[in-house]
Amino acid sequence: MSDTEFVQWLEACSGADTGAVGGKSANLGELAGLDVPVLPGFTTTASAYEYYVEETGIGEAIADDLEGLDVENVSDLQNRGERIRRTISEAAMPEDLSSAIVDRYDALAARLELDDPEVAVRSSATAEDLPDASFAGQQETFLNVAGETELLESIKHCFASLFTDRAIAYRENNDFDHFQVKLAVAVQKMGRADLAASGVLFTLDPDTGFEEVVTIEAAYGFGEPIVQGVVDPDRYVVFKPTTGIVEKQLGGKTQRMVRRNGGTKLEPVPEDERDEFALSDERIRELATYATRIEEHFGTPQDVEWLVDGDLEELFVVQARPETVHGAATENVIRTYSLEESGEELLTGVAIGNAVATGSVRVLSDHRQMDQVQEGDVLVTEMTDPDWVPVMKRASAIVTDRGGKTSHAAIVSRELGIPAIVRTGNATDALADGDLVTVDCSTDTGRVYAGELAFEVSEEVVDEIPETETDVKLILGDPGRAFALAALPVDGVGLAREEFIVTSHVGSHPLELLARGEEAQFVDALRTGIAKIGAAFYPDEVIFRLSDFKTDEYRNLEGGFKYEPEEANPMLGWRGASRYYDDEFREAFRLECEAYRQVREDVGLDNVTVMVPFCRTIEEGERVLELLEEFGLSREEMDVWVMAELPSNIVLADRFAALFDGFSIGSNDLTQLTLGVDRNSEHLASLFDETDDAVTRSIESLIETAHDHDRPVGICGDAPSTISGYTEFLLEAGIDSISVSPDVAVETILTVSELE
Repeated sequence: MSDTEFVQWLEACSGADTGAVGGKSANLGELAGLDVPVLPGFTTTASAYEYYVEETGIGEAIADDLEGLDVENVSDLQNRGERIRRTISEAAMPEDLSSAIVDRYDALAARLELDDPEVAVRSSATAEDLPDASFAGQQETFLNVAGETELLESIKHCFASLFTDRAIAYRENNDFDHFQVKLAVAVQKMGRADLAASGVLFTLDPDTGFEEVVTIEAAYGFGEPIVQGVVDPDRYVVFKPTTGIVEKQLGGKTQRMVRRNGGTKLEPVPEDERDEFALSDERIRELATYATRIEEHFGTPQDVEWLVDGDLEELFVVQARPETVHGAATENVIRTYSLEESGEELLTGVAIGNAVATGSVRVLSDHRQMDQVQEGDVLVTEMTDPDWVPVMKRASAIVTDRGGKTSHAAIVSRELGIPAIVRTGNATDALADGDLVTVDCSTDTGRVYAGELAFEVSEEVVDEIPETETDVKLILGDPGRAFALAALPVDGVGLAREEFIVTSHVGSHPLELLARGEEAQFVDALRTGIAKIGAAFYPDEVIFRLSDFKTDEYRNLEGGFKYEPEEANPMLGWRGASRYYDDEFREAFRLECEAYRQVREDVGLDNVTVMVPFCRTIEEGERVLELLEEFGLSREEMDVWVMAELPSNIVLADRFAALFDGFSIGSNDLTQLTLGVDRNSEHLASLFDETDDAVTRSIESLIETAHDHDRPVGICGDAPSTISGYTEFLLEAGIDSISVSPDVAVETILTVSELE
């Protein structure tokens, strides 16, 4: 056979050559033809692997060892796999094959102007990385390989890794013929990520499938510890249309893999480096740009590995393959999980997959104990590793001490539809065998509760939804749900609340943070939450209500008692607009405005607008608008709405319309203040009625006056979805938009369409 049948330069390959050089090498060749930086190198071919098996005569021994295999018998699987790998590794490579590989290695050395250059030797299975199969992590990679002898040995070990235990089990479970899946080997210049950083990314949100973001995980050193879940990486989310950074989460990064004595080892990362992000904002955007370019070229969401070469101070893409969970999905269904009862919270971590599951805890310290896991158990371990794949299918959920959102185990968990919580820190100590628990991954923060709690699963099919003249929008507070809800066929968000972000992701009173010099924490958390919701529904308008905590609610935040008075009636007290211009709160409001400024200018989400709540007088509205301008939110570039929830907003609607760009009816407060009824009073419950003529006439009057001044009117509240006939009343009154909770969004659209 000719040399070119055994080896090919990567740039000579393309996606059409997957059968000849495997998914990894074919994709690298395809990337080399794009304006994407790829480390130089070559690949062996599937023909080289076939020739090796044929000429060495080992095929019959492999077949004999596979005969009668039962992958559920873990011990038998391990024994057979070890024998097969030894058979492949110890065979003598045919001389013509070894000569072809060595000649190409020498040619690469000449290109790089180096003697015996260090290379990475990576397996590339010919059925690997296809849209309906995920062989990620099943075959071996060897780093820092130098010299002809070491190169040839590494390639043989790659060949042998086609028969790792997990690879054998995967093929058996997915009906792949063991001899139809062949192995090529990519050989590339060794990138010096040990002197910089590396990581993985998806060109979508890996939990929800939301495709308008690039999700990046990064850590110091070589990337294997990220894939294996050993290292807690930084996490960055970039909005594709603007390359704006939506979210940055600092990972623990306690260890990094570096070169030592010709091999690699894990070493501790100095504490000051752990507290820094592994990538600069400029590098994050550069990486996202390459990722988007790769996705556009291949026409499907991508799973990409990358590194920064510390010697060259350049970024390189190491491999790209189709994302196999959401990329292969055909069902257009929104599933929402929610707990129906509360329980004792045992621990928290990073949620993988938007789901809830219950089961009996099984704590394992080693994958060789995996036969202890029964169907429906909650698998608990220090870190989930690819070696656990054969047993992961049995688990109802997975909980680990360590790991990241794009670790191999997280990918497999999503593929299997199993919720997982990683990076809990102490799951293996906090949970014990036999404990009945509930694993809740319905939000960004995963929570493990004691006992098997009841939960509900609702489904919304979002295809064939009619268009409506009246906009139907969402009411949303939790940014963690935004990407999952982005596929709902709504017209944006009519009410997004700051309060959830502050209580869930900050926890401290903003004035307390200012006093401690930690105001950046408040701005960053608010900016991230706003940006996630804004990005999810871009380019549709997302209206964020400025903070509307009451004094008793602010007092519940850390340090709040220092800054909040005790009021007899907080509902009618120091809240909404009256706080913003008050000298005691003005600096806290500046932080809010800075978060919005960054979302609009730095992230590029110009669809995000703000709404002023509880604005009692025209003078108050004027003062708030002046402050918005002073704090960087120009009225020339951004609309500002006002809540219509006070009788004064209705009576002076013409004057409020001259100030603001739109109205949003807060029907609960409007009803309370129009009828003088505390809705929480049991004695007055029968009098709280949003259909009372005083309330409905107020709404009709507001809509008529607002339209006379070319101002839109929306409503945000549960009345349209809970009160019979209320939607019909609103449509007859000429409402422009109706905002409802996500669980009734599709139902509301159908109702509006029918009534129209």
